[in-house]
Amino acid sequence: MRRGLGEFSLDSRMLSILMELDGKRNLTNIAQGLGMDMAEMKEAIEKLSILKIVERVRQQAPVVPLEFFDYLNTQLSFAVGPISKILIEDTVADLGKRVSGFPVPLAAELVDLLARQIRRKEKGITFRQNMVKKMKEMGI
Repeated sequence: MRRGLGEFSLDSRMLSILMELDGKRNLTNIAQGLGMDMAEMKEAIEKLSILKIVERVRQQAPVVPLEFFDYLNTQLSFAVGPISKILIEDTVADLGKRVSGFPVPLAAELVDLLARQIRRKEKGITFRQNMVKKMKEMGI
């Protein structure tokens, strides 16, 4: 039989955090707004979680459009030839992801890892420049 939580008290810090939690802003932004450091925030959130007052919300990261991968493959093939598609697939797999549903926050890292595999320096520079430009155009 599960025992009830009984009475518990919340300090002013925990109450302030509760008032700011809206499921949209992350904890870093809330901590900054409240003038707290992340260690304080983490401690308070852990207590609130143990009391089952709050729960973690996992947000789905935006994904890279497939047209990005088409462009990536084209640019990489200029630098390394027909093995570009295999290099992309292998590098995506090394990151623990798939091309479909690839998260935007990892796009720059993917480009960097692929650029490192280009042997000719000038081709690597051109590849990076073209990809950075495309990522800016696409809002990635």
